[in-house]
Amino acid sequence: MNYLTIRKHKSNQTLNLFSKRHAFLKNAKFYIKLILAISTVLVSNCAFAELPSSVVDALKNAGIAQNNVAIYVQAVDAPTPILTLNAGKSMNPASVMKLVTTYAALDLLTPAYRWKTEVYRDGNIVNGVLNGNLIIKGFGDPSFKAQEFWRLLMSLRQAGIRDINGDLLIDKSVFAKNVGNRKTFDAETWRAYNAEPSAFLVNGRNTSFKFSAIDSSVSVTQEFDLPEIQIVNNMKLSSATCENWRDRFTYTVKSNNSCSIEDCAKNAGVTVTFKGTFSPSCNDRYLELSLLNDEQYAFYTFKKLWQQLGGKFNGQLKMQSVPTSAIKVITQDSEPLGYVVRDINKWSNNIMARQLLLTLGVEKRTLPATESSGATVIKEWFASKNINATDLVVENGSGLSRTERISAQHLGQLLVSAYLSPVMSELIASLPILGIDGTVAKRLKTSQSAGRAHLKTGSLDGVSAIAGYVLNAQNKRFVVVMMINHNNASASKLAQDNLIEWVYHFI
Repeated sequence: MNYLTIRKHKSNQTLNLFSKRHAFLKNAKFYIKLILAISTVLVSNCAFAELPSSVVDALKNAGIAQNNVAIYVQAVDAPTPILTLNAGKSMNPASVMKLVTTYAALDLLTPAYRWKTEVYRDGNIVNGVLNGNLIIKGFGDPSFKAQEFWRLLMSLRQAGIRDINGDLLIDKSVFAKNVGNRKTFDAETWRAYNAEPSAFLVNGRNTSFKFSAIDSSVSVTQEFDLPEIQIVNNMKLSSATCENWRDRFTYTVKSNNSCSIEDCAKNAGVTVTFKGTFSPSCNDRYLELSLLNDEQYAFYTFKKLWQQLGGKFNGQLKMQSVPTSAIKVITQDSEPLGYVVRDINKWSNNIMARQLLLTLGVEKRTLPATESSGATVIKEWFASKNINATDLVVENGSGLSRTERISAQHLGQLLVSAYLSPVMSELIASLPILGIDGTVAKRLKTSQSAGRAHLKTGSLDGVSAIAGYVLNAQNKRFVVVMMINHNNASASKLAQDNLIEWVYHFI
């Protein structure tokens, strides 16, 4: 073997050794990465299985087992959560479900979406007198209050109609006929949260009674006074504190429920009797009742406002679609959806959320809209977000339901999606601010986390939930979801607050 052959042979050996060393290092790096990945998963799983001790202790003291609790915490800019507990379990979210409905509406309809209310005439106008019927067609506006009705009727007068020589027709055909004809959620038949949706809903058909101590007596008045609702006040002053003020009196409602729409519209028949005590230390307090059906409330409000505006009307109320011969007089638009969702989420307005779900059915499915069509829109929308929410059950979109369901994981993922979406600012602005306003105004007021969290609450008998966004001490924002389904759920507020505090201090 000559010199060149020997040198070539040694060079090949060197190359082979180098290749083997390179392959070894490459494989070693692969296995190191694999070991690190497995370790990360194991550590993460261990973290998911453990709750902060403050939350554990609060749940234990409340008598709530951890298998009745679902938690999901994730930074908005992270791919995975930092803390989970039973996150895949399908739970009743109570009013936290409004986050789903309002985000879906903002995303699908845009924050600029407005509801319309149309007014038609079926007759000629002679010298300011409409010789025929006036028709109002509603499209499900959840924010159509008495002042909006006044503005509508003022516009009608400006259009040349002073007196109406005919009937008032209301067209509610964009919602299915069976909408609003279900049983109440609970035995509190007259409470405002039990009001059903309507395509033409005025004031949420909500009568707000104001309680005040004046001199040596208790005053009970209607915030928007309808003469068809009579008050019998048997309330007396008390020297007690204001705690549990609502438990110190009762009310009874006497109503003619057997009359037809036309007869009920002609005959006032609702009397509310209040009996019990009220303390001056309460200042002003309010009780919202829904005492009239949607047609009655709209008709009585129309008559009152039309008379105040100087108009004459002696007709009756009829329910039917707009006749083909009718002529449109005016169209009035609502406030944009970006404003309306604040009333829904800040104060957890159930009827408005239900109207919103039906509006999704109106705009995205065939008419007339139903709760089922609105629910279908939301489920399809979830799929468009690449969230396979097989656990999702939507009944009415408000959370005032025993059947609605969602997992903490899917709600958390949806909130991360919302934060990264174009409608992020509108959704967050609609949420109660911790320690400042809405349904969390009184929570953690003296904590450093006050003012740094936007959170939606939910509560039913056996259900308590909170979800939203927390900006921690390092100015890092987290999605937080906690749902409790347990007989002692009402005692879980401290555990929820402790979770918020833990996230606030998380590094």
